[in-house]
Amino acid sequence: MIPAPVFIDSWGWIALGHKKEPRHDEIDEYYRTLREKKARIYTSDYVLDEVITLIFRREIFSEALFFVTGILKAARDGYLTIETVSGTRFAAAWDFRTRFEDKPRISFTDITSVVIMAELGIKRILTEDAHFQQLGKGFQQAP
Repeated sequence: MIPAPVFIDSWGWIALGHKKEPRHDEIDEYYRTLREKKARIYTSDYVLDEVITLIFRREIFSEALFFVTGILKAARDGYLTIETVSGTRFAAAWDFRTRFEDKPRISFTDITSVVIMAELGIKRILTEDAHFQQLGKGFQQAP
């Protein structure tokens, strides 16, 4: 049985790519299982912007380059879909942002992820950010 689609947030990629992250081994095993079971895996260009910035700060250059190249290869090989934050999605995220005065700590990148996940019907997200579950959209943290 193919698992439900999963969206990978910045934290998920960093936990996967930064070996010193406390949950690295668990997330690495989870990601490998998703690929083996041919689960649909998604992320966005905004998420990858954050990831590329952070991974190059945390790892030596060659390790960071290897990791990001691997993400891009997964997309080329069809294991990963990188969704683009289009003008329409940006506008929807901005509208969403203006309605959540009580949640100032949610990043705009996370809000764009919410818009994409809602649009595509994705409920599972690889993240440690609890606020995805606080938005009333039925999102569930993976694994």
